[in-house]
This record gives sequence, C-alpha cells and structure tokens, in this order.
Amino acid sequence: MTEQPKIYVAGHRGMVGSAIVRQLQILGQSNIVTRTHAELDLTNQPAVNEFFADEQPSEVYLAAAKVGGIYANNTFPAEFIYDNLMVQANVIHAAHVNGVRKLLFLGSSCIYPRMAAQPMAEDALLTGTLEPTNEPYAIAKIAGIKLCESYNRQYGATHGTDYRSVMPTNLYGTGDNYHPENSHVLPALIRRIHEAKTQGADSVTIWGTGTPKREFLFVDDMAAASVHVMNLPHEIYAANVRPMHSHINVGAGEDMSILALAQLIKRIVGFDGTIKTDPSKPDGTPRKLMDNARIKALGWAPAISLEQGVRLAYEDFKKNQLETA
Repeated sequence: MTEQPKIYVAGHRGMVGSAIVRQLQILGQSNIVTRTHAELDLTNQPAVNEFFADEQPSEVYLAAAKVGGIYANNTFPAEFIYDNLMVQANVIHAAHVNGVRKLLFLGSSCIYPRMAAQPMAEDALLTGTLEPTNEPYAIAKIAGIKLCESYNRQYGATHGTDYRSVMPTNLYGTGDNYHPENSHVLPALIRRIHEAKTQGADSVTIWGTGTPKREFLFVDDMAAASVHVMNLPHEIYAANVRPMHSHINVGAGEDMSILALAQLIKRIVGFDGTIKTDPSKPDGTPRKLMDNARIKALGWAPAISLEQGVRLAYEDFKKNQLETA
C-alpha cells in the first residue's frame, strides 16, 4: 500500500480551503495538516518556518488569503496588499526550504487588466491597467503567481520544484462570507434579498447599474479543479503552460449581469418585491469572464450549474443564520 502524502491546506477554515479539505477526504486522503489563524499566523515568517520544519508536509495547497468585496478592498488597501504578500512569500519560501516539491497557489481573476478582452485568457496577464478598486489585492496575487514561477525556474531542475497556480473566477457556496459590508456580490445579494423577504420590504436596491457581467463557480467545483491540477503529471502540466505564463484559469465558461443574478436569487429566495439599481455606486469591472479552454483541455469541467449552486448556497446561508442567531 502506497503511503499517503502529507498535505498541508493553508486557509482550511475559508470557503475554498474547507472545500479542498472536503475534496481530499472524498478522494480518501486522511493525512491532512491544518492550522487555524490563532495557531499559526501566516504573516509571521519565523512561525511559518518553524511550522514547516516541524510538520514536513510533502504537498501544500495555498488557499489562505485576505479577501473581500469592493467596499473592503477600497477601505483596507494596505491590509489587502501587505497581508497577502506576506502570507504568500512566507509559505512558498518555507515550502521550498523544507523540500516541498508540490504546491498549488490559488489566485484570483482580478489579476487581469480592467479592460482585458473577453473571455480573459491566461495571456492577458500584465497587458494593461488593473481595476483600481482591487488593485492592491490583484498585485499581491500576481506576485504569488510569479513567486511560484520563479522558484520553478530556479529550482525545478535541481530540486524538483513544481509549484502551480490556478486562477478562480468569482466563487460562492458552502462556507461563504455573508457579512453585510465585507462580502462578495453573490452572498451579499443572498443576504439582502433574504432579509428583504423576512422584513416584508417592497424592494431591494443593488449597487451600480446592474449591467456589469460576472461569472460564478460553486466552490466545490473549484476544489475539484484544484486537486485535479495539483495531481496532473508534470509533463502534461508543463506541455500546456509556459515557464513564465504557467497559471491556469478555472471558470464556468459563462456569465450573467448582476441584475439578472439578483433576479435569479429573488426567485430562489421567494422574494416578491422589486429589484432596483443605484447608478451612483461603483460598478467595478464591466465584465469578467474567464477563458477556461486550458483547463478543459486538461480534463476538467464544472459539475454544478449556477441555479443549483445558488440553491445550495441559500440553504447554507439559512443554516449559517440559524447557527449564529
């Protein structure tokens, strides 16, 4: 019987990290190492170095990050760039120093230019100006991609270093953040429309014009894609990427307007009021659709439709509300 690899999932309490843990467990992996933020502050380099030296994992999923929506990114730009840069640099370097050959870094679709051609292909990286509202976060995520690529280029041949990056589209689902100000658009709409229903409100007003289009992927699909990419044979992965352009998009392949999304959520929640827009509020990037041809060619496709996913997310939200009430 082959001994299981020791897998460290950084950020296991977050939406993506917890989904990766679930996916690994479904596949029979039991040798999974995790640490809460209270147990290990990933911005603390000596603490991260000590953890890796003690635990000696053989694989790392780097899903830990400071994340948030437009409001949070605009309000806390210094925290978004500093915390994410430190976490990435500490984990990736400590992994290298302690002989970890396999690491998967999870980035974000916001790495692409604000006006990138749609759908956004991996080659669009660093070809234009970023969306100002989340530029600090995007810069940090770009740095994470380049950290992985640089360690591969310098240490791949001598140490077998094989650090890969996946770029998720907008994720949602089990374990999402439904905070009224610091959440992303889909969970924020679920909360607001649910509250409007329970309060008997006549309408819900959404930020902006409602015309920007977004792509959404259920988090368990993202976890499945992450494990799929991590486990691809090196020669297959290397044949589908370039040394300085090695990240892989992970998306559903279709998008919809924010207004249409709100209408979908309204129907699933059972809210009878109207959806209004507030053009005085920022829209953010006009459109963000990922070109997912590369990962489809590598044998992965999403399994959960948007309607099915929103229904699952709404059930998770209601459960979350009951537990925290």
